[in-house]
Amino acid sequence: MNQVHGDVVATIGSEIVAAPTADALITQKAGIGLAVMVADCIPLLLSNARSVAAVHVGRKGLMNEVAMNAIQAMRSIDSSEITAVVGPSICGQCYEVSEDIYKEVSTRFPLAASTTSDGSFALNLSRALIEQLQKSDVRVVDEGRCTVEDSALYSYRRDGVTGRQVGVVWL
Repeated sequence: MNQVHGDVVATIGSEIVAAPTADALITQKAGIGLAVMVADCIPLLLSNARSVAAVHVGRKGLMNEVAMNAIQAMRSIDSSEITAVVGPSICGQCYEVSEDIYKEVSTRFPLAASTTSDGSFALNLSRALIEQLQKSDVRVVDEGRCTVEDSALYSYRRDGVTGRQVGVVWL
């Protein structure tokens, strides 16, 4: 998928030739793998009995509720319990932001409020996302690794030009 930090969920019914412009993919067709690529954003993988989704959640995606849009799409297919795997992403001590961005996000998602080790404004997006998922009765598995702190992972914030982690899910 061509990820754009938006709120669009694309439904995949069969193999695709061109990647859709979206930040979430969902399918109920067995054997089709869905992938999300990230360096510091959150790779969110969702599954229930009849569908799966791969979601790219960055700051804008959290604010645009892309994860909630994917969950709503999954629940329209099947109301069974959804399990979410929250993959590695930049942590709250490493994601330094401006005061304006901090206020914008933390006003809406108080659990996102964080600070760096030197006291600068920072955001913990995964903590805010996990709260959002749990409030929506989604079972959460948190991978919990920070892309900046773990040199085995790619991080745009740490390295500038870098590779990407890929999260893949399928039925």
